[in-house]
Amino acid sequence: WRMWATHGLAVALALSVLPGGRTLRPGDCEVCISYLGRFYQDLKDRDVTFSPSSIEKELIKFCREARGKENRLCYYIGATDDAATKIINEVSKPLAHHIPVEKVCEKLKKKDSQICELKYDKQIDLRTVDLKKLRVRELKKILDDWGETCKGCAEKSDYIRKINELMPKYAPKAASSRTDL
Repeated sequence: WRMWATHGLAVALALSVLPGGRTLRPGDCEVCISYLGRFYQDLKDRDVTFSPSSIEKELIKFCREARGKENRLCYYIGATDDAATKIINEVSKPLAHHIPVEKVCEKLKKKDSQICELKYDKQIDLRTVDLKKLRVRELKKILDDWGETCKGCAEKSDYIRKINELMPKYAPKAASSRTDL
């Protein structure tokens, strides 16, 4: 009997250590953790009252400025006007009690797995990248990240010209370190 008890204990221990669907692996929920982490810090910096209703209002405001993957996260949790679902209280309630954002995102993952599948696009180093070697899609993304468009751009060279023109405004360090501008 003792052998079975020891064996059962060993199996239970092994299962508790194995990475299951419960805990987050490194890289999981990177957009959720980063965005909600910045949001939480912003609330603390501005000395906002930590109540679920005030956090919910602040999150909706914070999400208005969100772009790209962060906007998609806001959509998934219901903090955008066009969101189909409203699970925003799954963020506002735990944050009101100062639950770590990793735990909040872990819980959100159980509600909607898409939340943790969001990953930031790899960042392009504008100081060193050869713009001519990028795809038009990537050039458009640079402009989009800056909140700009390229009206009347037809050729790749048009997009490159527009990026070079706007770089001093949006990426001054990159612009000053480039020699080809």
